[in-house]
Amino acid sequence: MLEALGAQPADALLGLIKLYNADPRPGKIDLGVGVYRTATGATPVFKAIKAAEARLIAVQDSKSYLGPEGDMGFVRALIPYVFGAGFDASRVEGMQAPGGTGAVRLAIEVAKRAGVRRVIMGTPSWPNHAQIIAAAGLELVTFRHGTAEGTADLDALKAALAEAGPGDAVLLHGCCHNPSGVDYTPAQWDEIAPMLVGRAVLPLIDLAYQGLGAGMEADAYGLRTVLAAVPEALVAYSCDKNFGLYRDRVGAFYAVTGDADALSRAMANGAAIARASWSMPPDHGAAAVRLVLDDAELTKEWLAELDDMRGRMREVRDRLAAAQQVGPIAMAPLGIQNGLFSMLPLSGEQIQALRADHAIYMAGSGRINIAGLTSTNIEPFIEALRAVTA
Repeated sequence: MLEALGAQPADALLGLIKLYNADPRPGKIDLGVGVYRTATGATPVFKAIKAAEARLIAVQDSKSYLGPEGDMGFVRALIPYVFGAGFDASRVEGMQAPGGTGAVRLAIEVAKRAGVRRVIMGTPSWPNHAQIIAAAGLELVTFRHGTAEGTADLDALKAALAEAGPGDAVLLHGCCHNPSGVDYTPAQWDEIAPMLVGRAVLPLIDLAYQGLGAGMEADAYGLRTVLAAVPEALVAYSCDKNFGLYRDRVGAFYAVTGDADALSRAMANGAAIARASWSMPPDHGAAAVRLVLDDAELTKEWLAELDDMRGRMREVRDRLAAAQQVGPIAMAPLGIQNGLFSMLPLSGEQIQALRADHAIYMAGSGRINIAGLTSTNIEPFIEALRAVTA
């Protein structure tokens, strides 16, 4: 029976990792893998997390199941950071998920059970968004997310929403858009929120990089502006990046509504979906985050580490933007974009040439991980770009 299975395409990112690891050339540059790196190329464990883990080992007295909702202390400790200190707590409930991916999957599946049949989404987007939507059996409707000038295309979103109605959801990146780094400005969010009111369109907000753009509060502006306007929404959240917990898979799914019964049903459906998918989420990383957020000193240390991460990425963006023009590539927009990623308008042949001739590895889409660049390799990278685009 198994011989009837169809072939699946190889994961391009995994292939890229293998090629990079096998490359013996000194000075090779990895801009493909989507993790934060320090100026020395390391992806360290946060000091605040290390301290919380040590405490967890000392005090945790059981590894018994917590249930499909996971660590609810973790889920609720995040609420003020995500939704704001003054948010009406009666409007929101959540549950733990295995990473942002699990949270997105829960949001899509709960939306489907609520009657959503189509998901409207700007492209390009994180590739797994489309895969999850397809796996749930929903139709994907796309619009162009960014302009040629490297800013968000608000008119394209407006046009897509003008055609939307009951049975539709719109998926929006809360900040630090993956893969483009192109975010809506606060003024654009102020226009987006009223457009969602009265259309019976369900907002699905993916907030996977809070704190890596302009700061924890600023990066939540779009989500909070939308939630202040609409009666209900679903939110997928990830701690994998802003706590450095990639392999521990730490995420949360939230439903927001003013109807207590609807909120209860949303969480009951989320728990049923989780039970049938992964049964119980992994506990360790979420428990460590809870301990960080429950301790004022650890919280302060975590936020300082996050500030350092954000500052380093901003320095890299400023250096790239200072190049102004590299062949046909306008570099200035990279300076106003946010987060780990940006996209360069490179052809497949140019990306291959960067790999073959300059030992520079990036995704075939032209997405680069800003954190893969350092003070020692940024100039070689710019010169390599100049060479392949000449």
